[in-house]
Amino acid sequence: MSLISQALAAGGTIGVPQPTGMKITDIGVLISRGISVAFIVAGILTFAFLVMGGIEWLTSGGDKTKTETARNRITAAVVGLAIVAASWALMKLIAYFFGVDVFEGNINIPKPY
Repeated sequence: MSLISQALAAGGTIGVPQPTGMKITDIGVLISRGISVAFIVAGILTFAFLVMGGIEWLTSGGDKTKTETARNRITAAVVGLAIVAASWALMKLIAYFFGVDVFEGNINIPKPY
């Protein structure tokens, strides 16, 4: 008897391990985790752009165009951070008034009958 027929007779899969890490069975949890990851990525990118702008400013050597470019990068990072903070606050307001807390995975999507 071959190994394949033994595996099929046992009712298992042939050498394919089943994933155990992320088991998301609810679309609301998936959306919640996606939004949380997006906020984390936005925060990391904001920090990276601030650091890059600061390094550009320090290494500009008094060159007006390089200093202007660095200042614009820092300004864009701060504006981006303000947009992310405002969107977070808006989502918290929606959670308070409508009871849909995206950060907790409490998204109830209506199901058709």
